[in-house]
Amino acid sequence: MNADSFWQLIEKCRRRARTPDERLTWLRDELSRRPPTEVVRFQMRLDEVTDEAFTWDLWAAADRISGGWCSDDGFRYFGLWMVGLGREAFAQAVADPDALADTPELQHLAARPRELWNDDWPDWESLDYVAMKAYGILTGPNDDGGEAFHKALDAEQSAGAVRSDPLGKQWDARSETEASRRLPRLSAMFPLPPPADDPRRLSPN
Repeated sequence: MNADSFWQLIEKCRRRARTPDERLTWLRDELSRRPPTEVVRFQMRLDEVTDEAFTWDLWAAADRISGGWCSDDGFRYFGLWMVGLGREAFAQAVADPDALADTPELQHLAARPRELWNDDWPDWESLDYVAMKAYGILTGPNDDGGEAFHKALDAEQSAGAVRSDPLGKQWDARSETEASRRLPRLSAMFPLPPPADDPRRLSPN
Protein backbone atom coordinates (compact mmCIF):
# COMPACT_ATOMS: atom_id res chain seq x y z
CA MET A 1 0.00 0.00 0.00
CA ASN A 2 1.61 3.25 -1.14
CA ALA A 3 0.55 6.80 -0.32
CA ASP A 4 -1.87 7.01 -3.25
CA SER A 5 -3.69 3.79 -2.36
CA PHE A 6 -3.80 4.85 1.30
CA TRP A 7 -5.52 8.12 0.44
CA GLN A 8 -7.83 6.38 -2.04
CA LEU A 9 -8.99 4.17 0.80
CA ILE A 10 -9.53 7.16 3.09
CA GLU A 11 -11.50 9.01 0.39
CA LYS A 12 -13.62 5.95 -0.33
CA CYS A 13 -14.32 5.62 3.37
CA ARG A 14 -15.45 9.27 3.49
CA ARG A 15 -17.89 8.61 0.66
CA ARG A 16 -19.27 5.37 2.08
CA ALA A 17 -19.73 6.33 5.73
CA ARG A 18 -20.72 9.50 7.54
CA THR A 19 -19.81 9.39 11.24
CA PRO A 20 -16.37 8.50 12.68
CA ASP A 21 -17.75 5.23 14.11
CA GLU A 22 -19.28 4.26 10.78
CA ARG A 23 -16.01 5.07 9.01
CA LEU A 24 -14.02 2.98 11.48
CA THR A 25 -16.33 0.02 10.95
CA TRP A 26 -16.06 0.40 7.19
CA LEU A 27 -12.26 0.65 7.33
CA ARG A 28 -11.92 -2.33 9.68
CA ASP A 29 -14.12 -4.49 7.45
CA GLU A 30 -12.32 -3.36 4.29
CA LEU A 31 -8.86 -3.96 5.75
CA SER A 32 -9.83 -7.35 7.15
CA ARG A 33 -10.49 -8.53 3.59
CA ARG A 34 -6.90 -7.79 2.59
CA PRO A 35 -3.63 -9.65 3.27
CA PRO A 36 -2.10 -9.03 6.72
CA THR A 37 0.95 -7.38 5.15
CA GLU A 38 -1.27 -4.78 3.51
CA VAL A 39 -2.98 -4.06 6.83
CA VAL A 40 0.43 -3.45 8.41
CA ARG A 41 1.35 -1.14 5.55
CA PHE A 42 -1.85 0.83 6.06
CA GLN A 43 -0.60 1.63 9.58
CA MET A 44 2.82 2.50 8.18
CA ARG A 45 1.26 4.97 5.75
CA LEU A 46 -0.93 6.38 8.54
CA ASP A 47 2.15 6.97 10.71
CA GLU A 48 4.00 8.60 7.81
CA VAL A 49 1.08 10.85 6.94
CA THR A 50 0.50 12.03 10.50
CA ASP A 51 4.24 12.69 10.77
CA GLU A 52 3.78 15.26 7.99
CA ALA A 53 1.37 17.10 10.31
CA PHE A 54 3.80 16.99 13.23
CA THR A 55 4.70 20.70 13.13
CA TRP A 56 4.69 23.43 15.72
CA ASP A 57 2.40 25.55 13.54
CA LEU A 58 -0.25 22.84 13.42
CA TRP A 59 0.16 22.21 17.14
CA ALA A 60 -0.52 25.92 17.68
CA ALA A 61 -3.63 25.59 15.49
CA ALA A 62 -4.79 22.65 17.62
CA ASP A 63 -4.08 24.73 20.75
CA ARG A 64 -6.18 27.58 19.43
CA ILE A 65 -9.09 25.37 18.36
CA SER A 66 -9.11 23.51 21.68
CA GLY A 67 -9.20 26.69 23.74
CA GLY A 68 -5.56 27.35 24.47
CA TRP A 69 -4.07 24.00 25.38
CA CYS A 70 -3.60 20.73 23.50
CA SER A 71 -1.65 17.85 25.08
CA ASP A 72 0.90 15.63 23.34
CA ASP A 73 -1.67 12.86 22.95
CA GLY A 74 -4.34 15.36 21.97
CA PHE A 75 -2.16 16.64 19.15
CA ARG A 76 -1.60 13.09 17.91
CA TYR A 77 -5.37 12.55 17.85
CA PHE A 78 -5.82 15.92 16.12
CA GLY A 79 -3.46 14.76 13.35
CA LEU A 80 -5.50 11.59 12.95
CA TRP A 81 -8.65 13.72 12.73
CA MET A 82 -6.97 15.73 9.97
CA VAL A 83 -6.45 12.52 7.99
CA GLY A 84 -10.21 12.04 8.12
CA LEU A 85 -10.67 15.37 6.33
CA GLY A 86 -9.27 13.82 3.15
CA ARG A 87 -6.08 14.27 1.17
CA GLU A 88 -6.68 17.75 -0.24
CA ALA A 89 -7.75 19.36 3.04
CA PHE A 90 -4.93 17.58 4.86
CA ALA A 91 -2.29 18.81 2.41
CA GLN A 92 -3.63 22.36 2.51
CA ALA A 93 -3.52 22.37 6.32
CA VAL A 94 0.06 21.07 6.40
CA ALA A 95 1.08 23.86 4.00
CA ASP A 96 -1.00 26.50 5.82
CA PRO A 97 -2.64 25.55 9.13
CA ASP A 98 -5.00 28.52 8.88
CA ALA A 99 -6.57 26.76 5.87
CA LEU A 100 -8.36 24.54 8.39
CA ALA A 101 -10.78 27.45 8.72
CA ASP A 102 -12.17 26.41 5.31
CA THR A 103 -13.21 22.94 6.45
CA PRO A 104 -16.94 22.41 7.04
CA GLU A 105 -16.09 20.36 10.13
CA LEU A 106 -14.45 23.30 11.90
CA GLN A 107 -16.99 25.80 10.62
CA HIS A 108 -19.66 23.64 12.23
CA LEU A 109 -17.77 23.60 15.54
CA ALA A 110 -17.08 27.34 15.52
CA ALA A 111 -20.81 28.00 15.66
CA ARG A 112 -21.14 26.14 18.97
CA PRO A 113 -19.58 26.52 22.45
CA ARG A 114 -16.74 24.07 23.09
CA GLU A 115 -18.63 22.47 25.96
CA LEU A 116 -21.24 21.31 23.43
CA TRP A 117 -18.81 19.73 20.96
CA ASN A 118 -19.03 16.30 22.64
CA ASP A 119 -18.38 13.58 20.00
CA ASP A 120 -17.59 16.22 17.34
CA TRP A 121 -14.35 17.25 19.06
CA PRO A 122 -11.55 17.35 16.45
CA ASP A 123 -9.72 14.16 17.35
CA TRP A 124 -9.88 10.63 15.97
CA GLU A 125 -7.86 8.47 18.33
CA SER A 126 -9.63 5.27 17.25
CA LEU A 127 -8.18 5.53 13.74
CA ASP A 128 -4.84 4.57 15.29
CA TYR A 129 -6.20 1.14 16.26
CA VAL A 130 -8.27 0.14 13.25
CA ALA A 131 -5.40 -1.66 11.47
CA MET A 132 -4.52 -3.60 14.63
CA LYS A 133 -8.15 -4.73 14.96
CA ALA A 134 -8.32 -5.78 11.31
CA TYR A 135 -5.03 -7.67 11.72
CA GLY A 136 -6.49 -9.50 14.72
CA ILE A 137 -9.51 -10.54 12.66
CA LEU A 138 -7.19 -11.95 10.01
CA THR A 139 -4.74 -13.74 12.29
CA GLY A 140 -7.03 -14.97 15.06
CA PRO A 141 -8.08 -13.96 18.56
CA ASN A 142 -4.87 -14.98 20.37
CA ASP A 143 -2.91 -11.81 19.68
CA ASP A 144 -2.62 -10.48 23.23
CA GLY A 145 -2.77 -6.69 23.09
CA GLY A 146 -1.81 -6.58 19.42
CA GLU A 147 1.68 -7.92 20.08
CA ALA A 148 1.91 -9.79 16.77
CA PHE A 149 0.67 -6.74 14.88
CA HIS A 150 3.26 -4.47 16.46
CA LYS A 151 6.03 -6.98 15.81
CA ALA A 152 5.02 -7.10 12.16
CA LEU A 153 4.89 -3.30 12.06
CA ASP A 154 8.33 -2.95 13.64
CA ALA A 155 9.73 -5.43 11.11
CA GLU A 156 8.43 -3.30 8.21
CA GLN A 157 9.33 0.13 9.54
CA SER A 158 12.83 1.52 9.34
CA ALA A 159 14.43 2.94 12.47
CA GLY A 160 13.90 6.66 12.87
CA ALA A 161 11.14 6.76 10.27
CA VAL A 162 9.00 9.03 12.45
CA ARG A 163 10.33 12.30 13.91
CA SER A 164 10.48 12.71 17.68
CA ASP A 165 10.19 16.52 17.63
CA PRO A 166 7.80 18.76 15.71
CA LEU A 167 9.09 20.56 12.64
CA GLY A 168 9.56 24.30 12.86
CA LYS A 169 9.71 26.66 15.82
CA GLN A 170 7.42 26.52 18.83
CA TRP A 171 5.20 29.50 19.54
CA ASP A 172 2.30 30.27 21.88
CA ALA A 173 -1.16 30.29 20.32
CA ARG A 174 -2.42 32.02 23.47
CA SER A 175 -0.57 35.15 22.40
CA GLU A 176 -3.22 37.15 20.58
CA THR A 177 -0.58 39.12 18.69
CA GLU A 178 1.15 36.01 17.37
CA ALA A 179 -2.07 34.07 16.77
CA SER A 180 -3.65 36.97 14.86
CA ARG A 181 -0.57 37.18 12.66
CA ARG A 182 -0.01 33.48 12.06
CA LEU A 183 -3.56 32.09 12.26
CA PRO A 184 -5.84 35.06 11.56
CA ARG A 185 -8.94 33.11 10.57
CA LEU A 186 -8.68 30.39 13.19
CA SER A 187 -8.02 33.01 15.86
CA ALA A 188 -11.19 34.83 14.89
CA MET A 189 -13.22 31.62 14.72
CA PHE A 190 -11.96 30.23 18.03
CA PRO A 191 -11.44 32.99 20.59
CA LEU A 192 -9.81 31.88 23.80
CA PRO A 193 -12.01 31.64 26.90
CA PRO A 194 -11.49 34.41 29.47
CA PRO A 195 -9.14 33.59 32.38
CA ALA A 196 -10.65 31.80 35.34
CA ASP A 197 -10.71 34.99 37.42
CA ASP A 198 -12.25 37.10 34.66
CA PRO A 199 -15.85 38.12 35.52
CA ARG A 200 -16.83 37.51 31.87
CA ARG A 201 -16.63 33.77 32.56
CA LEU A 202 -19.49 34.17 35.02
CA SER A 203 -21.61 36.47 32.89
CA PRO A 204 -24.17 35.06 30.44
CA ASN A 205 -23.37 38.00 28.18
